[in-house]
Amino acid sequence: MPQQMPPLWSPSELEQQREASIELFRIERTSEPLEQYLTQFEVSKAAIDTILELTVDLKTVEDLAAEVLGDPDLADVARYLASPPISNDDLRTIADSTTTPSKVKSDPEAARRLMKVILLGLDRERFPWFSEGRQASEAERNTAAVATAAMHAFRWVETWRRNNGKQMQEAAVKSFLANECGFTEVPTRKIPNLSQAPNPGEFCGETLVGTRKADIAVRLFDGRLMPIECKVSNSGTNSYKRINNDAAVKATVWTIEFGSVNIVPAAMMSGVFVLNNLEYAQEKGLYLFWAHDLDPLKEFLNLAR
Repeated sequence: MPQQMPPLWSPSELEQQREASIELFRIERTSEPLEQYLTQFEVSKAAIDTILELTVDLKTVEDLAAEVLGDPDLADVARYLASPPISNDDLRTIADSTTTPSKVKSDPEAARRLMKVILLGLDRERFPWFSEGRQASEAERNTAAVATAAMHAFRWVETWRRNNGKQMQEAAVKSFLANECGFTEVPTRKIPNLSQAPNPGEFCGETLVGTRKADIAVRLFDGRLMPIECKVSNSGTNSYKRINNDAAVKATVWTIEFGSVNIVPAAMMSGVFVLNNLEYAQEKGLYLFWAHDLDPLKEFLNLAR
């Protein structure tokens, strides 16, 4: 008896699901509470106010670098003194120093090197008094603090959206597998080969499947392994990265490493995707499911017994 396989969607079916996913994305984004941004803005504003007060409007910021960069909350906002903000990775590389707050706090020289790198990109429009060697006026100080807090809060919410969306999707898939499909979650373990995978009817969270990570690894009741990548995309451009440059590549690698009769690579999607990207991924052996319509997944799991 031939093995049961997940559905392969026609272009029209993919387009229908894609449009439904985009519409849900629009609803979520337009109904997303402004409170998330405003709450973070207050946190960011308090941090930049503390930095300015502690360093006398940045006058002593190098001398107090260890105190500023040794505090996780202050250190994160301090990177936004530069324009554009310097990433943690870039800061660590350019300064040739760790950026771990606990270590920076105990190493004043390393902290000073890090702060010097940040100050190389100091935004002169937001902090004009620094390069002019004078005191800041109250209006300048407030304007700089508000602008910096807004930049930091905006980027924080962007990151939160991206991470939270993925985490929520993973949690929803795990709940669906356990509560609707009769699978049991087990502790995560590396899966270098099929013998190390969970038992049939079990699944685990993020793990290394062969040489590539999977967000969820499901052992089908028929013994095959189904690694699932959870993909949340906020734009067409982003969909190429999420599906073609990541999940489809993994599908190819997994098929080579485990063999086509042992592996069923899949992606769970929500958000904005381009039709051509979806068709390409499907051609590369990646089976596609949608977070807004889990019935096809349940039907396949029931058939693969």
